[in-house]
Amino acid sequence: MPYLCLLLSGAALLINGLAMLGRIPLRDSAVFSLLIGTTQIALGTIYVGAAGGSDPRLLPGASGMFLFGLTYVYVGLDVLLQLGSKGLGWFSGLVGAFGMLLATISFSDDPLLSVLWLCWAFLWILFFVRLVLGFEGLAPFVGWALVLTSQVTATIPAFMGLAGHWPYERGIAMGTAAAVGVLLVVAGGLGRRKNQGPAARARWEAAGRRFRNSE
Repeated sequence: MPYLCLLLSGAALLINGLAMLGRIPLRDSAVFSLLIGTTQIALGTIYVGAAGGSDPRLLPGASGMFLFGLTYVYVGLDVLLQLGSKGLGWFSGLVGAFGMLLATISFSDDPLLSVLWLCWAFLWILFFVRLVLGFEGLAPFVGWALVLTSQVTATIPAFMGLAGHWPYERGIAMGTAAAVGVLLVVAGGLGRRKNQGPAARARWEAAGRRFRNSE
């Protein structure tokens, strides 16, 4: 089930990134996030319940399922109910910090998972910086980062896990870390482009107004 949830996260990260870039209506991505998030929470509950909650080895995987699920539910509700985003930002900061802890405890046994958690934690922290600290100029970078890293950190690893070929070699983890680093640099370059399109500009301006109104 963790691999299935990871597969769903790849789709959710991609859709939310495209929405931030103005390629998909925010309402569409919000509904999709709600569907993905509730599904992941349900799968996480079944995953823990099937073992009776007695196996501590399941808890790190289950925590990831719940953290992703709650994030997507919160993102969907934030858009649909116009909550103001600041609460989402603080939640993202908390999850980002917890993600770094999960990366630390995963490093010795599963280096690839550790690298993935570091990337996800970075993305969550970006939402904290943008929504809580008010750095709306990060929106293009965050959107491209979600789009470009979604498949490398979620979809492809999910397929490998579902196929029974999850890699534990440190070389693969290092290669993934390098690929993610390159993609983030590319995302930064794309995010700095001046010509991002009217839909994207309108999205960022509206988000900035919403942030200021929530003060």
